[in-house]
Amino acid sequence: MTSQSAAPIKVIYDTDPGIDDAMALLFLEYAPQIDLVGITTVLGNASIDTTTHNALYLKQLFDIAAPVARGAGKPLVVPMVEEPHFVHGRNGLGEVPVPETLSVQEHELPAHRFIIDMVRKHPHEIVIVAVGRMTNLALALREDPGIAELVKEVVIMGGAFGFYGHSGNVTPVAEANIIGDPHAADEMFAAPWPVVAVGLDVTQECVMTTAYMQELREKGGKAGQFFWDISRFYEDFYRRATGIDGIFVHDSSAVAYLLDPSLFTTRAGPIKVVTEGIAIGQTIQKSALRSFPPTPWDGLPDQKICTAVDGPRFLDLYFQVIVEGAAARA
Repeated sequence: MTSQSAAPIKVIYDTDPGIDDAMALLFLEYAPQIDLVGITTVLGNASIDTTTHNALYLKQLFDIAAPVARGAGKPLVVPMVEEPHFVHGRNGLGEVPVPETLSVQEHELPAHRFIIDMVRKHPHEIVIVAVGRMTNLALALREDPGIAELVKEVVIMGGAFGFYGHSGNVTPVAEANIIGDPHAADEMFAAPWPVVAVGLDVTQECVMTTAYMQELREKGGKAGQFFWDISRFYEDFYRRATGIDGIFVHDSSAVAYLLDPSLFTTRAGPIKVVTEGIAIGQTIQKSALRSFPPTPWDGLPDQKICTAVDGPRFLDLYFQVIVEGAAARA
């Protein structure tokens, strides 16, 4: 973990809650070196109405100070598709009861303008952790391209680059967050801000087993019990779809990179996203290790992808942050 004596890292969490999104949100909220300054919502695991309601519910349930700003309800170009209810449940949180009426309200600004406003107020201090579609980021860039030079870092959960055989989870080559809005992702990678893509190459190398989740339930207080409850539906999906005993740790992997980059091995190079045809949603990084004739990657900024992860150390970090954070709030 980074030193707790350093100034906290200001984070905007761009999310589509979602079961693993909720688990990553508490990872951010409980990490002592993070100052969560905003939660922006986007469609993805459920509709924008549902993901925003879920974010507000989590804010209320866990007394999170950060405001919630409603974001994009449709992709930039590609048509809307039905949400993956078979993964996260129809309510996005594994069918656990979520109250219809909440005591907390949305922020007055839409998500992309909230991002612009916060970045302008805190130049070179904001890290955006984006674990849904990149639509809000693209809309912010379109309205105010200058923010790219003022963002400290963008850490995304998205993409798949073929390491360890992980090349896609919606199609053979496309990861869900990227194929959900490939044009937005392509614009996001092309912007002159530092991006780290934490993709399936590493997230599917980490599994929170049933036994791990049981111990987290026993020692993680209110959060641990909540994670257990919402993950029963999710775990059942993964058992049927992949045969694993547990759940992949997608969104929390992006948070883990922010908390301790030494957990990951990275590779740099420009990235393009395929925006049409059979390979739509594929993320392709141009290798710096060999030369090519002129390509669409020329002139784009180098961005990092994660190519390997120390899974056991990551799972220990997650467990530690949640258990200690829950104890501090008991």
